[in-house]
Amino acid sequence: MSSPSFGQPVEERPAVQASGKLGNQTASQLLGDAIGQVQRVIVGQEHMVEQLMVALLAQGHCLLEGVPGVAKTLAVRSFATVVGGDFARIQFTPDLVPSDIVGTRIYRASQESFDVELGPIFVNFVLADEINRAPAKVQAAMLEAMAEKQVSIGGTTYPVPQPFIVIATQNPIESEGVYPLPEAQRDRFLLKVDVPYPAGNEEFEILRRMSVDPPTSQPVLNPQMILQLQRQSEEIFVHNLVAEYIVRLVLATRTPAEFNLPDLTSVIQIGCSPRATLGLVAAARALALIHGRDYVLPTDVQSVAKDVMAHRIVLGFDAVADNIAPAQVIERIVAMVPPPTPVWNQQSGPNHQTPPGRSVSSANTYTQPPAPYQQPVPNMPNQPDFN
Repeated sequence: MSSPSFGQPVEERPAVQASGKLGNQTASQLLGDAIGQVQRVIVGQEHMVEQLMVALLAQGHCLLEGVPGVAKTLAVRSFATVVGGDFARIQFTPDLVPSDIVGTRIYRASQESFDVELGPIFVNFVLADEINRAPAKVQAAMLEAMAEKQVSIGGTTYPVPQPFIVIATQNPIESEGVYPLPEAQRDRFLLKVDVPYPAGNEEFEILRRMSVDPPTSQPVLNPQMILQLQRQSEEIFVHNLVAEYIVRLVLATRTPAEFNLPDLTSVIQIGCSPRATLGLVAAARALALIHGRDYVLPTDVQSVAKDVMAHRIVLGFDAVADNIAPAQVIERIVAMVPPPTPVWNQQSGPNHQTPPGRSVSSANTYTQPPAPYQQPVPNMPNQPDFN
């Protein structure tokens, strides 16, 4: 099935079959069209829109945090329209109960039996709006659906549709009437994206674009295409040394002194879990696919590290008292842990240069490398080697 037209006439767009494998450039163009459709409605916030697509391709969930009024809900609504599939919005309130989300059993007197009424979570895209305004038991009701992609009601398990993604929005903890998310649920979110205020020129563009006849987004993808793109993202090549670099980033949050960061020992109380390691790989692969590559670069890992890792660490009491943000800690770790250096072969051409400012030392200094993550594929002309 070909995708709807956007950016060029229908006859010039590549033919895409939902059941066939897309080329990397075709997939990148399709994903770029989808992101562009969202940005027709959302002014600025390019990072947030891109990370929403990363979470979708990586089969993870995304948490957006920002003050009210910075277009978090509008961005999710536009994103759901562009990627297609069923969509439901759940407005979290203090009086919400778990059965309002997952469903419940209803007794039918005429049939003298119980029927199961499935909740609004049984859709492809769930917008959990202001998720931290509901009590912890309601937030925890979504854990099974987010982690296992299924819901248990009355002793029976019901799978959620595929693809399935939860995109939650929350206000900062300092806001009135909010509850902090449990650590277990925060860890289930692949990404946590901070949504800032727009810049001055973006604010003017918002006024110009949205005050009269606001634009709307059009569908570009469908569930079958999304499933194919998710499978293609899983096949993105990850070099052994890039995988070792990911492991070192995670280990640096647990034992920072071993990575020449002794000052962070008292700052970090709990480091990242192994779920962060898997999340970094999945998110980096998705970002590489968006950029039209079939391999992961260290810069892909660095681009997603803060959003994948920052919400998974727990800072000590003194660090919180000193207003140290988890994102600052992750940025420090990324700056101090050296990534491997790509070495491009001659067939790669001038377009595959090492990004400026990324000259780093060898990853061979890793004292205890893990088992091979994925064997390098020889003689691939567009794939870099690392030293």
